[in-house]
Amino acid sequence: QVQLVESGGGLVQAGGSLKLSCAASGSIVSINIMAWHRQAPGKQRELVASITSGGNPNYADSVKGRFTISRDNAKSTMYLQMNSLKPEDTAVYYCAASITSRAYATRAYWGQGTQVTVSS
Repeated sequence: QVQLVESGGGLVQAGGSLKLSCAASGSIVSINIMAWHRQAPGKQRELVASITSGGNPNYADSVKGRFTISRDNAKSTMYLQMNSLKPEDTAVYYCAASITSRAYATRAYWGQGTQVTVSS
């Protein structure tokens, strides 16, 4: 069974920093694209950043220059370094990944989410 687990969320003041982690485990053959999404109360879930298996990143305009996505393929882990946090960044952050496993064809997996709260 493939599982994604996020960690690193919490409460931080505006202007502060936080680093999220997403660890994949299970019968994994390969992890393709990975991404961070977030959902604020009353709003739709949005893509924050993504990173290909080769390390090519993409960012939403709202976080460009402040957030950095990275991955450690040896550890099957993805990270999101969040700097200069704003109250607008408050949301539940979800890890997502396209994963090929031994039991199933390639498909998308989602983590349970981790809460990030930025106070002003």
